[in-house]
Amino acid sequence: MSLTPPPLRSGSVPAPELTHGGHGGSETAPPTPPRQGDTAPPMPPSGGKWRRALFLSLSAAAVLLIVVAAHAVVLPFVLAAVIAYVLTPLVIIVERRRIRRGLAVLLVYVVVLGSVAGFVRIISPRIAYEFGKLRLELPVLANEARDTWVPAIVDRMRVVGIAPSPPAAADAPETAPTSAFVARPLPDGTLAIDVGTGARIVETKDGWVVEPTPERRDISFDPNRLVADAVGRTFAYARQNSLEIARVVRDLVSTVSRAIFIFFITLMLAAYMMITRDRVLSFFRSLVRPSGRAGFDALLRRIDQGLSGVVRGQLVICGINGILSAIGFAFVGLKYWPVMALLAAIFSLVPIFGSIASAVPAVAIGLTQGIPTAFFVLAWIVGIHQLEANLLNPKIMGDAAKIHPVLVIFSLLVGEHFFHVVGALLAVPTMSIAQSFFLHFRGVTEASE
Repeated sequence: MSLTPPPLRSGSVPAPELTHGGHGGSETAPPTPPRQGDTAPPMPPSGGKWRRALFLSLSAAAVLLIVVAAHAVVLPFVLAAVIAYVLTPLVIIVERRRIRRGLAVLLVYVVVLGSVAGFVRIISPRIAYEFGKLRLELPVLANEARDTWVPAIVDRMRVVGIAPSPPAAADAPETAPTSAFVARPLPDGTLAIDVGTGARIVETKDGWVVEPTPERRDISFDPNRLVADAVGRTFAYARQNSLEIARVVRDLVSTVSRAIFIFFITLMLAAYMMITRDRVLSFFRSLVRPSGRAGFDALLRRIDQGLSGVVRGQLVICGINGILSAIGFAFVGLKYWPVMALLAAIFSLVPIFGSIASAVPAVAIGLTQGIPTAFFVLAWIVGIHQLEANLLNPKIMGDAAKIHPVLVIFSLLVGEHFFHVVGALLAVPTMSIAQSFFLHFRGVTEASE
């Protein structure tokens, strides 16, 4: 949704001043003196300005209280505003083809959502295949890290003197008790009861049950018996925990239904915002006194310049980041490179922390293929982010969207602390708006001195 103020309508042009019609000149007519008996026009009350400011302040406070009280349902409106702001330039381009705004919004939705669905349809089989391979290989990687990497690192730390020397060999382990219960005296005079091999403790929904250990028999492998036992245990668990299973199914259905509802309501709200964007901006503009509307328009332009870089520019940079990561990872032969490139693109939505988070799994997988592969992956990621910082950010985002890294980190930590993942995604755009307000009012204050 573009924040540029709408142009003045033809009906809002001030009426021309009266002139001496006989001469056709530009001299204005002298004011007509009031006749006897005429009443003077009413003067605006001196307290009108303060009443207007008080009314607007109370209204803003009431809106803020409503938003805080209804924060659980605000997310669709926030997401709709982001979608509307991102897609409004495309709607304007379609409108220039002499297409009505409502139809233009519908066409943009069809093209954008169709493109996203087609892209997901194309890459989803490969992504699912790579995820399946990664899931099967994760235990192997974990065992290799436990048995090879960790001991090697610990040995090097012991050589340097950082880690302590290995402990002495432990004594022979005590023989396990053979009876069901074994009583051990403790130093304070009490007894500790150990459960031996003849009994076991089973947790149920009502507490704990002590039952005898079933006798183990040497029976040959029988797949039919294993399947029957598994089915029997499944039905037994279902009978004993039917309410819990019903609750889990109900929560799953509720979550899926709510996600679908939020998705469609968000698209509908974004469409309304794009269709009525002129009316929305005119309403906010009408809240400002006529003498301050020029400053309000300047504030909107500053906010638009900052957000266009932070929101639209960051989306473009995410796409470029993902493409470059895929090229480098595929060139070096990194395993699961489509998954790693997709993670790099998605995580780059969160500045600084997202780049670090996406580099860790890629470098870790590169280590399983050798030190040169891991070094190339790390160097490639660093090169991409240097290109992003020194070329893409200035060209795509522009100077108006620059936020100091300290403010970026602060906003990310605050947003994640209070609103988790959604807060981290919206932290930088919110900081951009706050910075625009600060810079605008600082300029107004300096100009009034």
